[in-house]
Amino acid sequence: MTIQANQEKVTVEAFINGQHIKSLSQLAKENPANPSEIVGYFPVTTKEQAATAIEAAAGAFKTWKQSSVEERIIRMRKAIEKIRAAENDIVHLLSREHGKPLYDAHGEIFVSLMWMEFACNEATSVLAEEIHEHDHGKTIVSYDPIGVVAAISPWNYPIALSTIKIAPALLAGNTIVLKPSPYAPLAAAKVAEIIASEFPAGVINVVYGDADVGVELTSHPLVTKIAFTGGTATAKHIIKAASETIKDMTLELGGNDAAIFLESFDVHDERAMRRIVISNFLTTGQICMIAKRVYVHRSIYDAFVEKYIEAANRWIRIGDPFDSNTTIGPVNNLKQRDYVQGLVEDAQKRGAKVIPLGQILDQKLFEQGYYLQPTLVLDCDVHDPIVVEEQFGPTVPILPFDDEDQVVRLHNESIYGLTSSVWGKEEDAISLARQLEAGTTMINTAAVQGLDVRFPFGGFKQSGIGREYGAEGIRTYTEKHVINVPNMLDLPYIPE
Repeated sequence: MTIQANQEKVTVEAFINGQHIKSLSQLAKENPANPSEIVGYFPVTTKEQAATAIEAAAGAFKTWKQSSVEERIIRMRKAIEKIRAAENDIVHLLSREHGKPLYDAHGEIFVSLMWMEFACNEATSVLAEEIHEHDHGKTIVSYDPIGVVAAISPWNYPIALSTIKIAPALLAGNTIVLKPSPYAPLAAAKVAEIIASEFPAGVINVVYGDADVGVELTSHPLVTKIAFTGGTATAKHIIKAASETIKDMTLELGGNDAAIFLESFDVHDERAMRRIVISNFLTTGQICMIAKRVYVHRSIYDAFVEKYIEAANRWIRIGDPFDSNTTIGPVNNLKQRDYVQGLVEDAQKRGAKVIPLGQILDQKLFEQGYYLQPTLVLDCDVHDPIVVEEQFGPTVPILPFDDEDQVVRLHNESIYGLTSSVWGKEEDAISLARQLEAGTTMINTAAVQGLDVRFPFGGFKQSGIGREYGAEGIRTYTEKHVINVPNMLDLPYIPE
């Protein structure tokens, strides 16, 4: 069944100090399933407007930081209810501008609200000051708001990866300037403005733009923290821009996440095979924590590949995001589609075998949009680009390994270390997981299916700095303030 999409064009503007700010120019956002259709328009924010947003946030911080945690929670809960009431409209807009199927767009809202509710539930205890009575007197540890947060979110999960920053930043007493990605700006802007409607002017501000606006957000002296999700290459520029004023940073970056299948894995477990297929191709493979390279013990390799293809062909249906039969939509943008296609073509030139997966539901739609048929890549070298680079699209290489030492080395030699997964008997999988360099390792599942917002999420090495989610994801928007109250001021080891 195909649901009729709302064809109305959406226009968003910069939102600064509680007001929409008109822009001299706008850019169009196309529908990646039908690039001739314009979904809406977003502004070209100037560097000067970005500076104004930062100044508004700095002004609002002076009073907002004095608010109680209880007040912040009440406001956030009201915003959550407004988002829930508007969910269908938000989901349809997200699906049109992004290309993800409706079920996937609903899933993004689900994760966003789950995290926001968790943050509200935990904020009181996580942010409570600690009082330590001891032999030398008393020490108070408070978790103080850090200031103005510059939040830069990506296009693959634009709402979830905006709210992952907005909720804890505001609950901790900070103010924020959000810059959504130009590849998916509309739904994220609508959600940010819904939240802003429950908070004082200047607490939440939204700007748009590319490099010049990004540099302003990451270098402005009034910004005290940067929260960025995106590519490792961009993060290197952010670090340089922030270095002059030594800003606090949380960076969740790229990942070339591995799924490792041990000899004890049961290739005849259809549910497990379906889980790995989904962990490779959900959101058309455009998730930082998705399994992007698969290592299979040689003793089960041939049977694994056979069962994998069967499972993939059952689950993968490429089509209109508004068709309930669709499980895979288009790639979000032309640049990313061409990049992924280039990696697959390069693998073929190097002698790899490329196997198309799934069913194309509408050939005409497929040809007009930014679609790629998902592919399985076999017989490639462990150092081929399609293995060592983050594809971020609907293709996955499967490679055999002979022993655990070999696969641990192949896993850990990557410059990335975001997530990983190990599949097989639980005790064997946990034993191998302990040897992997990754922020999160999942056992017998992977990607979003194994995500738990109650615990910290982030990466090793060039996959990032710091952690999001969990209590740590709230406290990362604070500074520890230690107040020492000694019970005697004359210290015995200092002479009078």
